[in-house]
Amino acid sequence: MNDITIRRAQAQDAERLAHIGVATFIDSYTLDIDGDAMVAHCTRQHSREVYAAYLADPACSVWLAEYSRTGAPVGYAVNCPPDLPLPLEPGDIELKRIYVLHRFQGTGTGPRLMEAALEDARQRGAPRLLLGTYEDNHRAIAFYKKNGFDLAGTRQFQVGERVYDDIVLARRL
Repeated sequence: MNDITIRRAQAQDAERLAHIGVATFIDSYTLDIDGDAMVAHCTRQHSREVYAAYLADPACSVWLAEYSRTGAPVGYAVNCPPDLPLPLEPGDIELKRIYVLHRFQGTGTGPRLMEAALEDARQRGAPRLLLGTYEDNHRAIAFYKKNGFDLAGTRQFQVGERVYDDIVLARRL
């Protein structure tokens, strides 16, 4: 779809990122996570302040995917220093978040966001790009494997009272 633009997010985009963060999290996990727990998680983890902190941190890179005709956000990605429970190599980078609204999956938006994240990691001299994903998110796992990621470990991710099992994937750069 040529109607999607990918651009580097700026400080003034924190609110847009918060909205697309909530929208894509709900879009992705409606069938898996209790509604009250999801709302509480989104309030904490997808606030304007969370994204403002990513944007203010020179160690993080953030991109927005927008529908060109309206400028509405449809996806985003965030690279940061890793916060993962596995042995790290100096310079590793974590693709902390990469999401695209379901309606825009299959349009090439995800691969374009992934390429932006990979190129950023390469430019920073990272030996690997790491990411974590829910072990039952089979579509995402297939996308990551198609993009050269392999299993590197596991972690647990808590939303509300429930703990979910995630896998951690890595791609050598």
